[in-house]
This record gives sequence, C-alpha cells and structure tokens, in this order.
Amino acid sequence: QAQLVESGGGLVQAGGSLRLSCAASGRLFSGYAMGWFRQAPGKEREFVASVTSTGTRTYYADSVKGRFTISRDNAENTLSLQMSSLKPEDTAVYYCNRQSGAYYSTAPGAYWGQGTQVTVSS
Repeated sequence: QAQLVESGGGLVQAGGSLRLSCAASGRLFSGYAMGWFRQAPGKEREFVASVTSTGTRTYYADSVKGRFTISRDNAENTLSLQMSSLKPEDTAVYYCNRQSGAYYSTAPGAYWGQGTQVTVSS
C-alpha cells in the first residue's frame, strides 16, 4: 500500500529545534520531488520546503529560509525536515507530500501523509 508516514513532531520552546521524518513506500518516493507543507489552525495549508528527486537542489518558503533544512535519503526512502530557531508562528500540522515530477516545486502532489503536530511555545 502506497503511503507516507510522518514522525518527529512535538512541543518545543521558541528558539528550539525539531527534526521531522517521513517514511515512504518505494514506489511513491523514487524519481519524484518531495515536499513539506504545513497548516496552522484557521489557515490554509502552505508550502514549506521542497527537494528534487536526486536530493541535490532545495527550495524554501521565505518564512523558513535559513532556519529549516530539507533533505532526503533515497536509499532509505525517507524525507527529513530539520527545523531550528523555531518560532511560535511555526506552530502547525506538518505534512509530507509526494510532488509531481522530479524538480522542486511549491505545488503539492496527490499523495499526503497523515501529518504531525508541531507546537512552539513562547
């Protein structure tokens, strides 16, 4: 069964760090760009970061640039998001997404994980 499973969310103080992971079944992962999106209460889901299928190029939303790092391990079919210098406004449910095509994009693809909650306290 094709699936994406996120882990690593939790509660952290402002200024702290968290690392999110997404485990993917092989046929979902290989050859496709992967992205992270997030949705805060009362807001629409928004793009956070994307990485190409090879893992060599990345793209970030301005709001997280310089603080978050997206990466992937194609041998293990895993996607990661290292988040540092967290702010209360980073509080959201974070979703892993299999995007369309091999190059990075801000547009989501059809496959989503179930999401993992990140809460940043002030």
